[in-house]
Amino acid sequence: MIQSLIIGAAFVDVLMAVPKLPTTGEDVSGHFRCNIVGGSAFNVYGAVKYAGESADLFVPVGEGQYADVVRMEMARRKMPVQLSVSGADNGWDISFVEPNGERSFLTVNGIEQLWQDAWFKQINIVDYDYFYISGYEMEAEQAADVILQALANRKPETLVVFDASPRIQYIPQATIERLLSPGVLIHCNQDEINAIIPGQSSLEAKCHQIFSKTQTPVVVTLGERGAYFFAGDDSGIVSPVQAKVVNTLGAGDTFCGGLIAGLTEGLSVRSAITKANQLAGLVVGQESGTLLDRS
Repeated sequence: MIQSLIIGAAFVDVLMAVPKLPTTGEDVSGHFRCNIVGGSAFNVYGAVKYAGESADLFVPVGEGQYADVVRMEMARRKMPVQLSVSGADNGWDISFVEPNGERSFLTVNGIEQLWQDAWFKQINIVDYDYFYISGYEMEAEQAADVILQALANRKPETLVVFDASPRIQYIPQATIERLLSPGVLIHCNQDEINAIIPGQSSLEAKCHQIFSKTQTPVVVTLGERGAYFFAGDDSGIVSPVQAKVVNTLGAGDTFCGGLIAGLTEGLSVRSAITKANQLAGLVVGQESGTLLDRS
């Protein structure tokens, strides 16, 4: 059985509806929607499981009020906590949701930035064929080093899917260079690929430049236009699925999870992106950022 390991974080998202984001010094009234457990890895896992593929969620659950929320939610969903650790609380964020469904975050980091070598002794890295990692965990050099050192012990011919994240500009260049290596599929949006490959060259040229280092497909989401991919012998835009947008929270994560699910199913990159678009179309139509609520 093909198995994926989803590495990253479980966060508590505090959702606030606002008419618009405040400018400096401005006071904007908001409406509390709900608290939900999310985080990139949590949402990616939800998409992979919704698609019926096998995966393990490898996120630290620490100690504190937000860790307790995460632990209780995972217990409610009958999800095993594979990494119960101490030393800090789980991270949380306020997600400001505007009327068009777009969201912005204020994040308080936690245990997910404090990865330790010993944590990976609780699993056998060679049991897995696909791996997910997020740019959020690559910001801290120590955490990135721990995760990338562990992934260096994976089986040959396995695939790492790196989801760049909106904070790509805070990832040290040395870490970016380590990620641009064979067997790493880069998934990002247009802003993020411009941070990875600065300059005025075309999207295709930038994807080609990344592909020359990774020898692995590059996937760039384009919002309403769909997603562009470059896979050496095939490239192009895959159209999105039309959907009513309630909340874009988790859309990129779910897309990434759908991409992993499609690849583990044996689909071509183009067909895997179609599946990813379909799952992302489902998640934007709901309040929660995870498809676990549909399972």
